Amino acid sequence: MVVVIGGGISGLSVAWFLQAHRIPVRLLEARNQPGGAILTSCKQDYRVEHGPNSTLQKPGHPDDALGRLIQQLQLEPHLQVANPLAARRYILREGQLKPLPTSPPAFFLSSFFSWRAKLQLLLEPFHPAASQEESVAQFVRRRLGDEFFQNVVDPFISGVYAGDPEQLSVQAAVAKIYALEREHGSLLRGALHQGRLLKGAGLPKGRMISFDQGMGLLPNRIAQQLTPNVVRTRFKVLSLLPSPQGTGWQVYGVNVLPDHRVAGKTEKILAKAVVLAVPAPAAAQLVAPFAKSAVSALRAIPYAPVASVALGYPRAGVPHPLDGFGFLIPRREQLPLLGTLFSSTLFPDRAPEGKALLTSFIGGATQPHLLQHNDSQLIAQVEQDLTHALGVMPAADFVYLTRYAAAIPQYTLGHLQRLQQVDAELQQFPGLYLRANWRDGISVADCVRNGERVAAQIAADYPALFVNKRSQSSASSSATPPWPPLARNESHV
Repeated sequence: MVVVIGGGISGLSVAWFLQAHRIPVRLLEARNQPGGAILTSCKQDYRVEHGPNSTLQKPGHPDDALGRLIQQLQLEPHLQVANPLAARRYILREGQLKPLPTSPPAFFLSSFFSWRAKLQLLLEPFHPAASQEESVAQFVRRRLGDEFFQNVVDPFISGVYAGDPEQLSVQAAVAKIYALEREHGSLLRGALHQGRLLKGAGLPKGRMISFDQGMGLLPNRIAQQLTPNVVRTRFKVLSLLPSPQGTGWQVYGVNVLPDHRVAGKTEKILAKAVVLAVPAPAAAQLVAPFAKSAVSALRAIPYAPVASVALGYPRAGVPHPLDGFGFLIPRREQLPLLGTLFSSTLFPDRAPEGKALLTSFIGGATQPHLLQHNDSQLIAQVEQDLTHALGVMPAADFVYLTRYAAAIPQYTLGHLQRLQQVDAELQQFPGLYLRANWRDGISVADCVRNGERVAAQIAADYPALFVNKRSQSSASSSATPPWPPLARNESHV
């Protein structure tokens, strides 16, 4: 059996694809329900996301594990594709929201960029590649100039990654962009080449998606359709040790109550292989008894704190047309707000009739101190910044705030070397796999793709784990989730 520790989208994806390989699996989650940060709430007829509001899917692409998962879960009828208006992104410049040009003609005709910036873009193919690791800021300034960095990349990194572009590694954080330079010598040449490849293969471009019940439907459906008793919630893993026999693993944990108090005795679970699908600090704690070098590397991965503030307004009271994805704010504007999504524009049924839902983000790696403010202070700051960007508005008639002290892992300079350090030491321990959003991509689609890959790797490494389909219970399609956890004190399998 394979034990997956962690019930976020990474762990759920691993468990789902392992089951597809007919490999027995048990998923252990300390919280009351699986899903991790992906959670949707319905309050006063507003549909609010606690974590990701959407994800990018690439239909037909070989790496579209998310599409395969959606199909296997029969979620197509619930799929929502973002409003075409989402192609328009606003940037706050000198106190005004301005649409970001989205095509080459628009770029050159728009007043968004100076002629100097336009000339720098034309000269981009002639810049040589760097010989050492760079930050995102260094990379963009070198290839596209400071104006492009200040007005586009800086707000993008702050808004999407909650990160500091001066600290994030271009090779790790935006690997696909870095690959354009590495493989084609130029971002422009690489982008043109990729566009031709997609067109030649008949592949559509990526699309932003969610579900009619919100993003929370995805982890909920995975948990519901896994074989009964695969998901065990309210079970806190305390320690992990290699088996004395030299093969397999011992997982020690305990049941916990909804308020996180311990309930019962410590239990030992035996497994052939273990997948740690948990944040880097939790992974460091579990491997500490046997992998000291990996511990130091894992603990060196920082996380950015973020607060999400959802505000509902009478639509007629919002002076902006809200005709886009939302807006981002460059740091040079000196506002605490990172950015705002026009949630009720992006997907239907996010707000009651005649209302508008705006989801704003504050904090991040550049302003972590803001999360020390109380809820009222954070909400007041967001409302003040929204008024600055959108115009004077009435008081919000709906407010929902979500805090994450460690929201998004930061792929800072040296990140890839830290991952190599982790992998090099853990190679000594067969059957241990680490897979979470602190490596190989932070998006929902990234996590699903990586879950599919690690499941395939386990199937290749341990063919003896394969069980005949007849010996497995059929997947449950019941709408009743398989939690709370099983009421038992021992599990030796």
